[in-house]
Amino acid sequence: MSRGAVIRGHTASSPERKGARTSALRGYAVAMEPETTIKETASAAQRSRPFRALARTGYVVLGIVHIIIGVIAISVAVGPGGGEADQSGAMEQIARLPFGVVVLWVIVLGLAALGVWQIAEAFLEHDPDTKKKWGRRVKEVGTALAYFAIGATAVVYALGGRSDSSDSTTTFSAQLLATPGGVILLVLIGLVVLGVGVAFIVRGIRKDFAKQLSLPAGKAGDGIRIFGTVGYVAKGIAVAVVGVLFVVAAFTHDPEKAGGLDSALKSLAELPFGQIILWLVGAGLVIYGVYCFARARYARL
Repeated sequence: MSRGAVIRGHTASSPERKGARTSALRGYAVAMEPETTIKETASAAQRSRPFRALARTGYVVLGIVHIIIGVIAISVAVGPGGGEADQSGAMEQIARLPFGVVVLWVIVLGLAALGVWQIAEAFLEHDPDTKKKWGRRVKEVGTALAYFAIGATAVVYALGGRSDSSDSTTTFSAQLLATPGGVILLVLIGLVVLGVGVAFIVRGIRKDFAKQLSLPAGKAGDGIRIFGTVGYVAKGIAVAVVGVLFVVAAFTHDPEKAGGLDSALKSLAELPFGQIILWLVGAGLVIYGVYCFARARYARL
């Protein structure tokens, strides 16, 4: 074959190859459109000033809920009664206040905005390390689900209903234990919750939470760091005990052992020096609530 024929053959096939590459690029672009659209929507939401204001309100109401839970835990530590030391107990106390229903709806809106913000953060995560990126995405989505769950409890009370978080946890554990492999699943849930609690404690001790804040210099910033450390450690202890109770319920085949945050806090009172421990954890939850107020002001949103 002559050199001219080869050149002519190459020239003739070039448009075909170019067309194939163009089609492939178009296909890739079409495949990427949904992800791009989601990220653009998430980014637009985070740029919205009203949405950011709602998200900051979410931190405020989160602080209110933790303060009430902490106060209930302290009241249990110092004497009989006190109510349920969990989100249901907090919502019940708020519902009894004048204009309590209005406050509950503000809690719903604030936590909903905060949950959506966390999901937007998950979609906009751009760490080059794939494992770290997906780890942070799972964390963000998990946090969002926690906010939505507390918000859902507020909706129930705002509509005049009642919810018992401890009973719901016990029922869930009982249903899980009745299924094949339920014991293993309940143990895994307990270990995950325990891990979350330990992560809170480590986050508090290492002051990792400060990375998400634009703290002022001087005593004000130092005070917020101290409140954050104490608050995160106290909340971590409470969450970790919840995880331990799940594991205990699994091994004893007794779903009553897994009663949620209220049971976890009250179980602390049964330990040696338990009332003192419960009082300290309750005070720590109050401090965490106050920290949430500072977080509403200084969070990098």
